[in-house]
Amino acid sequence: MSTIAETARLGQARRHASIDGWRWGGRIFLTFMLLYTALPMVWMLITSIKSGFAAMQLPPQWWPDQPTLASYQKLLDPQNSVGQDFLRFFWNSLFVSTATTILSVIVAVPAAYAFSRFTFPGRNFLFFAVLLRNMFPAVIFLVPLFILMRAIGLVNTHGSLILTYLTFGLPLAIWLLKGFYDNIPVQLEQAARIDGATRFQAFVLIVMPLSAPGIIATAIYSFIGAWNEYIYAYTFLSKNEQLTLPVGIQRFFSENTTDFPGLMAASFMMSVPVVVLFLVLQRYFVRALTEGAVKH
Repeated sequence: MSTIAETARLGQARRHASIDGWRWGGRIFLTFMLLYTALPMVWMLITSIKSGFAAMQLPPQWWPDQPTLASYQKLLDPQNSVGQDFLRFFWNSLFVSTATTILSVIVAVPAAYAFSRFTFPGRNFLFFAVLLRNMFPAVIFLVPLFILMRAIGLVNTHGSLILTYLTFGLPLAIWLLKGFYDNIPVQLEQAARIDGATRFQAFVLIVMPLSAPGIIATAIYSFIGAWNEYIYAYTFLSKNEQLTLPVGIQRFFSENTTDFPGLMAASFMMSVPVVVLFLVLQRYFVRALTEGAVKH
């Protein structure tokens, strides 16, 4: 009897040791991933408060002897030519990303609802076909889209970027929202219709509030995709007053000199809107992803 109990205790101790091993392995992996993602941001921030000489110094200074915010002041000064360009690029990116986000939500919400609730010929084919665009690298569509935008007179306008960003933002937005709508019981809409509501009223008053996390997640995804895009913006826009931030930041590079503190300051300020947006709305984003992944 005592031998059986001893064997059970040994087995339990081995299971606990195995669980602790996996737990510590997970912690080490998460710590590594945190350092992997956070250190470049920290290095970018530290470099942005260095002088031009300190940024190029070897061996590098891990912390500057004389921190300065001159790069930020130059970027935010509308009287300075660099500041004028940076603020214009920032506004252009904000306009294009916001317009893309609004249009993406306006189109994706009814489209995903139709795929989720209605049955029509070719529904499954169309649902999978919307992802066809995202199965290929973006550069494959660069020349055809440029020819199309030139034919309709949208080259060197923000309209070309907004239409292009919709082509790769909408498919995933529709898929994300469709999974969310599938988890909303149809009985809720049926009850609203029994009470006298039309289908549109049931959608607006019942489905829309319940699907708010999914809509917010879709908006975040569309905004981040449009905010960070470079290849199409570099190809479609050539006028300085139309450039967006990802393209405009390369002005800090020149043939003979590079303003590394200014480049790092501009990169840090470019990342601020996305980080703030994600931190404020992350709980909706995580909820939409998890609820869309499980069918109730």
